[in-house]
Amino acid sequence: MKRWNLGVWIAAAALVVAVCGPALAQPTTLQWWHSMKGANADALNEIVAAFNASQKDYVVEATYKGNYDEAVNAAVAAFRAKKQPHILQCFEVGTLTMMLSGAVYPVHQLMADTGYQIDWNKYLQPVLGYYVSEKGQLLSMPFNSSTPVMYYNKDLLAKAGLSGPPRTWDEVGEYTAKLVAAGVEAGLVTGWQSWTMIENYGAMHDLPFATKANGYEGLDCELAFNNPQVVNHIARLQSWTSDGRFAYSGQKFQGPQAAFTGQHAALYIDSVSRIGALKKTCQFAWSAAPMPVEATMKEPLNSIIGGASLWVMKGHPEKDNKGVAAFMAFLAKTENQELWHKKTGYFPITVEAYENLKKAGYYEQNPLDEVGIKQLMRGTTNKNSRGIRVGYFIQIRDIINEELEHVWAGKKTAQQAVDEMVKRGNEQLRSFEKTNK
Repeated sequence: MKRWNLGVWIAAAALVVAVCGPALAQPTTLQWWHSMKGANADALNEIVAAFNASQKDYVVEATYKGNYDEAVNAAVAAFRAKKQPHILQCFEVGTLTMMLSGAVYPVHQLMADTGYQIDWNKYLQPVLGYYVSEKGQLLSMPFNSSTPVMYYNKDLLAKAGLSGPPRTWDEVGEYTAKLVAAGVEAGLVTGWQSWTMIENYGAMHDLPFATKANGYEGLDCELAFNNPQVVNHIARLQSWTSDGRFAYSGQKFQGPQAAFTGQHAALYIDSVSRIGALKKTCQFAWSAAPMPVEATMKEPLNSIIGGASLWVMKGHPEKDNKGVAAFMAFLAKTENQELWHKKTGYFPITVEAYENLKKAGYYEQNPLDEVGIKQLMRGTTNKNSRGIRVGYFIQIRDIINEELEHVWAGKKTAQQAVDEMVKRGNEQLRSFEKTNK
């Protein structure tokens, strides 16, 4: 039998590696757990597909993991089992919990470690400020950032002899009375009632949600929104429930949005993130305006953001982390921020994307898409309007929602309910402080 010498074997092996090696190499899969549905999920998947097509080293797999609460709980369980995703989309109320979890790789550190030079000054600062540490370092990448605005049904307003949206809460009372008299089932509905009616109402009127700069300056903060102005606002809404000027349609967005799109309500306060869905579903003339303010507030402060950011989870190989950084940089590209904004209503997070859209005349053709941005960036941001960073915020919002439902049902006065929110919420803060000392 003929035998091959060593040189022949080496040459043959080298040939096999040269021919088969590239075919055997597989891209690294990066798991992204998110909570986007509908039009927002379509836009998200479009950007993911573009990233995957732009290079061959990584494949991002975007997986819907339920609503924000469900996604966070799933990530916690996965981290404990050492099966965590690379990226988790977590809503803004979970910021402090994520910061102190010990499970995250801060974005500023990730980008520096992987060689990306990011100029954070080129990002929208009201958005960026929510997710930075006390040293001004970015902890998570802003992704779907929003703020609440007021949507209005032009056709129903015209039916009631009204033109243009109400600007003050006094005008909201006058408008909704005329709308109900004209046969509209409900004058006003609102989504995410804690965020819109207490958190943002307070921020725009320069009222604290909590001490210690709304929690930014210490875990020993206390809730402080049981002031006369907030109580009076909730009492006013309660009085409007008796004649239909205000209707409670659920804690989140589904019920209020359905009431608006079904033309059962003429005014609808909710996130700018509903713009994409409303464009697809509304069969009537509608638009958006800034949230109402009190007539006495001549120069209202900025509203605060909602939505979510992307947290990088610890415990993955260096190669994976490089891919995550590349994906973060891709998300921040101007063209991707413009696409995301146009299709969803969420803010573009870079100044360049916003300025490009302005120069191209996009907001002249789509003025309602700029309403939230202008509201977010008006005035000078201070400690009451920067945002809120308190422990167990998810549980505190649940308490606020529960107590507000007692108000709408007539079981408690506004004063009783708001005082109970603060009392029960402070118990949560003390528990969080004790756990994280």
